[in-house]
Amino acid sequence: MLNNKTVLVTGGTGSFGKKFIRKALILGVKKVIVFSRDELKQYEMKQEFQDERIRFFIGDVRDKDRLYRAFDGVDIVIHAAAMKHVDACEYNPFEAVKTNINGAQNIIEAAIDRGVEKVIALSTDKACSPVNLYGATKLASDKLFVAANAYVGEKKTRFSVVRYGNVVGSRGSVVPFFKKIKETGTVPVTDERMTRFWITLEHGVQFVLDNLERMQGGEIFVPKIPSMKVTDLAKAIAPECKIEIIGIRPGEKLHEAMIMEDDARHTVEYDSYYAILPELSWWTQENNFEGNSLPDGFAYTSDNNTEWLTIEQLKDLVGEM
Repeated sequence: MLNNKTVLVTGGTGSFGKKFIRKALILGVKKVIVFSRDELKQYEMKQEFQDERIRFFIGDVRDKDRLYRAFDGVDIVIHAAAMKHVDACEYNPFEAVKTNINGAQNIIEAAIDRGVEKVIALSTDKACSPVNLYGATKLASDKLFVAANAYVGEKKTRFSVVRYGNVVGSRGSVVPFFKKIKETGTVPVTDERMTRFWITLEHGVQFVLDNLERMQGGEIFVPKIPSMKVTDLAKAIAPECKIEIIGIRPGEKLHEAMIMEDDARHTVEYDSYYAILPELSWWTQENNFEGNSLPDGFAYTSDNNTEWLTIEQLKDLVGEM
């Protein structure tokens, strides 16, 4: 899929972006463009990679004109840029709207007008039945990318979304926080019942690559991934520490969800993933999605999962970081 293609990654200096770009270089891309706002991170990444196929564009997804320039000659766009920290989005709500929603629309318009072939946008489990602003903006973004397929007209651009859970050890995640704070002898957990989906960075990147192959435009792809108890994660990282229950934070869920009952009616299941299909008039079953239908009342949430990570497995995952 990537061989001899020009690929652009928004938010390319982030955890996902760097991992994806490293993989893309191995897979024979013609050129890969890192599109992000932070010149220091771009400078550091340039020193780390030192590959003549990488180009670095300073830019913000809020700036449509800059996207138009960056998308010139691009075949594939991976949209990973976002404001993603729940607290920051709650405190700066319209900044989150401008980046996560307006930025998504700018990506869509630039991709169509520049003739990009495929766009995959990264979403989050927090976009499913959102209870915080971050999740709400990502839900709106998902809706924009799905609907964008309806007005490409005769052009070739297609848009799909990948939605998955917490990434092990990504920047700003709970793993580096637990590792840092364990020196105090106490690890804070908001609620002892809390569960989360869990995916490795490698798995997340491979899932995006797989869906670049299979996407037809309009799908939201959801991987089948394990769940874990947050208290088990604390025990895996800091077994000698006391766990302090501090109470659930504003905008936080006890359990995460990736597919709820209403979405399940138009979702098909495969061995390793689900595909949420559009409920829109332009979508037809001619798109060859022959997966299994889901039963009435189905919901894919972190507390009703069939696969769970043990403390020992969590130790292994965290130890690989």
